Amino acid sequence: MITSMNIAGPDEFANAFNVSRETLAKLQAYHNLVGRWQKAVNLVGPSTLPTLWHRHFADSAQLAAMVPTNAQTHVDLGSGGGFPGLVLAIMCAARPNFRTTLVETDQRKVAFLREVARQTGIAVDILCNRIENPETQARLGRVDVVTARALAPLGKLLTLAAPLFGKETVGLFHKGRGAQQELAEAQAHWQFEYRTCMSLTEADACVVEVRHLTAVEEA
Repeated sequence: MITSMNIAGPDEFANAFNVSRETLAKLQAYHNLVGRWQKAVNLVGPSTLPTLWHRHFADSAQLAAMVPTNAQTHVDLGSGGGFPGLVLAIMCAARPNFRTTLVETDQRKVAFLREVARQTGIAVDILCNRIENPETQARLGRVDVVTARALAPLGKLLTLAAPLFGKETVGLFHKGRGAQQELAEAQAHWQFEYRTCMSLTEADACVVEVRHLTAVEEA
């Protein structure tokens, strides 16, 4: 089991996550596209460009082991440059009937996501919609996995994700050192089971896994 990592490039990534050559080739193509598009579209923090494999690809890829083996429907909220949603779509592409939907409102980022999907041959659905829209929620319905990274505090994330939660849905949310405070604040409005998993790529960060989400009834 991986306990910590420092991913400097594709070789270290392949060794850490035991991915196939085909998967690694798709991720390398994705990586190259980020470098080219970043000049016109702010896909990631500029200071993180030299460490893309570690800060964005590996940070996203660590969620793959947390996606239930029987999951088929995955929605990534506020996908931005595709982290973690598009990375997970590539990592899980060999799973039977697994399908990712990326939800992003920025049209330029949506264009980037579509170009990555085209060049890598990854079948994903990309919605240029606000997740708050009832039409978007109705289109997505209940899903197996919901992810988000650097989008909003946990309480807000749960509000956005709640319409997508069924009895077996799993939420996987990247959080920083304020995770415990965000959990406490979220519990004022939501009932849920959770566990925190220490991040494999960043000190003081974690992934919060949420299950059995229901709203707290008003007194």
